[in-house]
Amino acid sequence: MYLENKTSLEIEMSQTASQGHQGRSSLRSPKAVAGNFGELCLLEGISERLDTQKLQQSAGQCVIHTEGFVPIRQEDGKNFSAVNILRGKTNSANLTERSPLLRFSQDDSITYMTLHDPSFVGGEEPWNNGSLDVERRYRLGSEVTSLSLSHSSSSENVSSLKLPLFFSMYPDRDNPWRMLAVSSTESFSMNVTDFRDNALLKLQVAGPFAGGMIDLTTQEYILIQVEQTEQPGQRRRRTQQVTHNWTIPLHAERSDQIVETKTFEMLNSDPIAITIQAFLQDNEVVPLSMTHQPLYVSVETQVAIAGIILAGVYVLIIFEIVHRTLAAMLGSLAALAALSIIGNRPSLVTVVEWIDYETLALLFGMMVLVAIFSETGFFDYCAVKAYQLARGRVWPMIIILCLIAAILSAFLDNVTTMMLFTPVTIRLCEVLNLDPRHVLIAEVIFTNIGGAATAVGDPPNVIIVSNQDLRREGIDFASFTGYMFLGICLVLFTSFPFLRMLYWNKKLYNKESIEIVELKHEILVWRQTAQRINPASREETAVKCLLMQKVLNLESLLRNMMKTFQRQISQEDKNWEQNIQELQKKHRITDKVLLVKCVSVLGVVIFMFFLNSFVPSIHLDLGWIAILGALWLLVLADIQDFEIILHRVEWATLLFFAGLFVLMEALAQLQLIDYIGEQTALLIKAVPEDQRLAIAIILVMWVSALASSLIDNIPFTATMIPVLINLSQDADVNLPVKPLIFALAMGACLGGNGTLIGASANVVCAGIAEQHGYGFSFMEFFKLGFPMMIMTCMIGMCYLLATHIGLGWNM
Repeated sequence: MYLENKTSLEIEMSQTASQGHQGRSSLRSPKAVAGNFGELCLLEGISERLDTQKLQQSAGQCVIHTEGFVPIRQEDGKNFSAVNILRGKTNSANLTERSPLLRFSQDDSITYMTLHDPSFVGGEEPWNNGSLDVERRYRLGSEVTSLSLSHSSSSENVSSLKLPLFFSMYPDRDNPWRMLAVSSTESFSMNVTDFRDNALLKLQVAGPFAGGMIDLTTQEYILIQVEQTEQPGQRRRRTQQVTHNWTIPLHAERSDQIVETKTFEMLNSDPIAITIQAFLQDNEVVPLSMTHQPLYVSVETQVAIAGIILAGVYVLIIFEIVHRTLAAMLGSLAALAALSIIGNRPSLVTVVEWIDYETLALLFGMMVLVAIFSETGFFDYCAVKAYQLARGRVWPMIIILCLIAAILSAFLDNVTTMMLFTPVTIRLCEVLNLDPRHVLIAEVIFTNIGGAATAVGDPPNVIIVSNQDLRREGIDFASFTGYMFLGICLVLFTSFPFLRMLYWNKKLYNKESIEIVELKHEILVWRQTAQRINPASREETAVKCLLMQKVLNLESLLRNMMKTFQRQISQEDKNWEQNIQELQKKHRITDKVLLVKCVSVLGVVIFMFFLNSFVPSIHLDLGWIAILGALWLLVLADIQDFEIILHRVEWATLLFFAGLFVLMEALAQLQLIDYIGEQTALLIKAVPEDQRLAIAIILVMWVSALASSLIDNIPFTATMIPVLINLSQDADVNLPVKPLIFALAMGACLGGNGTLIGASANVVCAGIAEQHGYGFSFMEFFKLGFPMMIMTCMIGMCYLLATHIGLGWNM
């Protein structure tokens, strides 16, 4: 068990003391502590391990022998205390080896613990004899330290405007965990006396929790009560008390350790009483661990800060002030700085844990597979076949590509689908002299639509189907897929005419001939090659001059071609049969042996993707499957120049996702996602009962769609599921849970088409297109994606209302 001692003041260890005491510090008597005050380093949140064999109980107090450093806390600048004041209950006064570490009196009286080390020089001097001397010297040292801290902070006022330095001014909040155990007959209580003038209390509890819905009649659970009493004063004549109840269900097998977090609003700086009770069916003991942390800013202020940060990131991306990868990294740094300001700065280890490495591994593995696959000429071959299948007509070809992408994304991950389709589409458009940007945007839109059709097509659907409480409500793989598949088919087939309307006045063909387009790309390649040469020697300088002369000659040729070129845009190729024969001679398979190896490995990888979704006994995530497939293909392909493959990997896209994961988790820590869920629930409760279900479906649908277009839909879905479950259990609301969950899934999946960073497939497609020289901006995607999102959400909303309100399905 750990004893946690909070301090409200941090004092720097003097240089002399740090040189003489670099090893393990020992607990000292009060006179020794007072006489060597400069040697103390009072750090907030230090916990020491207590030895239960040295616990003694005598003279109405607990005497604990311990080793190591014990910090001293100054409560409010006036009252001094060396330890926390704890309060608890017990059923037995006998002390055995298996007794809890701390025992308290039967009458719930407050017990003060004294700590000392008899092995220290100076004998067993009691603490109370030197308490006045300690307090006097402690205050003297506090004044000196506060002066030094104020002087150092005043000198940094000018430079603190910079974000990195401002971020570094606040320490990490690595609060220690208090180990405890509760049962049906024994509870745990403690007082938090170092809350000061903070607005919120963040409480984290780890234990064998189940999560989700709670059946108080049959299920075992833990009840946590947070109480604070405000004494009457000049402004208030009566005593005011606030009580928060937090119920957490326990897992039946007591196997998994889950961390639950909740934030409570407090009245003032008065002490806070925390009580933990267990409601069990037997007398077994439930082990728990708990930590608490004060926050300086209210929930509304945190949400406002998160909204400003999110708006700033979008401004950087929309107006292309910086690259979107740098915008995500700057936004994540700003969010971490905001967490530091409110007193909740995470450690570097915690920030790294926020990154979803499974997604990054999936992206990296598939990028390597596609890079090797492109060396076989397979993408050129597929482009010619697609052109032949469309009989030379552009729009039938685009519809065929979008339909195939939607069907594949229903069973594969959207990212995997776009990584396979983007190179084929780019090569096809280059062959036909089309602008690949518009075709790629259409494909990724239909990929996001098709991913919503099944339970494994999009991550929000996977989260919904994996929830055990929703499975008990009848939302399993078959029922979810059956209902969503019908609705998405309706959305899909009504989207094709609307897409044609959006593309009505857009010129899909390039304005220049294919010869001019290829010449421009050749000039770009020669110029990039010349810029990469560092002229460190005379020979390298000569080579760079030759390359630049080559660029100048090609630019002169391009100017001559532009002068003689007459703009001729053809909407339909009349001689498509003759063109196909020429394309088949020019674009063919270049390495059939490598193609067989690539097709074999990619087929196994895709097959494992399917098995991972349907067979629970396969303990390999998508990231592991992609990485293992990439390693297998690297060995089979016998790649000699590994640097070429690494250059084909979209490192900017991987860094963007890493920064985006940190940004989204930091915004969740700033209560943004929880606030959206709570406000949605309050709006639903305010609607009259006869119209509540219809309004709830519409509200959940559009809030999910708009939120998913701005923030990541994975944490939003995970947050909204318990909100909707609790809303359906509320007797005053009286709403079924199935229509709300289907509205959440429809909005979260279709909302990804709203913006460029609304879905992972959008970012991956933009990154690959940018690598090929056809990158599209945020606004280019927004002009096509956002209207498609509005239209598809309207169709999905009509489907939900017709089936649930009109036909009464899933009621």
